[in-house]
Amino acid sequence: MTMPTLLSRRIVFLTGTRADFGKLKPLMSRLQADPTFDVHVFVTGMHMLSKYGYTCEEIDRSGFHQVHRYINQNLSDNMDHVLSKTITGLSDYVREMNPDLIVVHGDRVEALAGATVGALNNVLVSHIEGGEVSGTVDELIRHAVSKLSHVHFVANERARQRLIQLGEQSASVHVIGSPDVDVMDSDDLPGIDEVRRRYEIPFERYGVLAFHPVTSEVADMRRQARLLVDQVISSGRNYIVIYPNNDHGCDHILDAYEALQGMPRFRVFPSMRFEYFLTTLKHAEFMIGNSSAGVREAPHFGVPALNLGSRQNNRVVCDTVLNVPMEAGAIAQALARIEHLPRDAAALFGDGGSAKRFHDILKSGFFWDSPTQKYFVDLNVN
Repeated sequence: MTMPTLLSRRIVFLTGTRADFGKLKPLMSRLQADPTFDVHVFVTGMHMLSKYGYTCEEIDRSGFHQVHRYINQNLSDNMDHVLSKTITGLSDYVREMNPDLIVVHGDRVEALAGATVGALNNVLVSHIEGGEVSGTVDELIRHAVSKLSHVHFVANERARQRLIQLGEQSASVHVIGSPDVDVMDSDDLPGIDEVRRRYEIPFERYGVLAFHPVTSEVADMRRQARLLVDQVISSGRNYIVIYPNNDHGCDHILDAYEALQGMPRFRVFPSMRFEYFLTTLKHAEFMIGNSSAGVREAPHFGVPALNLGSRQNNRVVCDTVLNVPMEAGAIAQALARIEHLPRDAAALFGDGGSAKRFHDILKSGFFWDSPTQKYFVDLNVN
């Protein structure tokens, strides 16, 4: 165990989901190994819900030494209630810990709470993977988090340009790539045989299904979920199914998944450890659903993805990603085309080394000179 020094910079990483933890983990591990940083982890959100696998225990097993757990929701809470509760709990924690930096990721309400607490308490906030686009309220949250954050670590140049377009200082936006590429390219990923043993997966050929609620289409989620389940059953293929996130409308999806119980062609999991999920995806025939993994991780592995509906609108343009409307005929035709889709890997979100780039920037003197007072930068002003 590496002990922090008396002059260590205290860094609080906020994680609310299995997905953002997988992306933050390389950054957290890199800093924890350096005694000039004092790493703390604020764990909340889906991590604390037994229905989704109580994944806070995975964080404990990952070797992080200073972990604080906070329950920020009941299953019936709306997103605004979750935001309010998270702000309350995190504010008390930040006042007690007095961190030098809060690190948040992505587009969940927990990230919005982290950026809000930092901004209102004059604590430096770094946002990981801002500047991206999608088709739901997630995009609004992501851009709001960026505007409340002081320093940005983005996946590619397009994301950097979007943040500059939003009025951010160009010097505050750093392209480091997506941290999960570090994990995807690591030699430490488990082998597929180990994954099959751990999760008792009986088949070798399969698709990965991950379908999440679209909060702006809640009234239609029951229809969409049942339509999707009918199509994957009719396809005759094997599937590994991952629970949706806990956004409003998730119960419609979980209700539809009840039809899969007892079917030998389906293995349904509340959650998978991130590294095991990546190996599962890497060896899949295809991915189907509306998860960001279909437009980010799947292309990196060259795995074809059927991107359903509007949730990932405009997220990526790639030969291995087929955008499919939420209509029975369109989904059936797309499933029939799986074998004909290309399997060419695409490095859309960096080439690895994100954790080192992140670490190097935080070690530099100029980073800690970043002001907490922000000013909007106008473009093309005479």
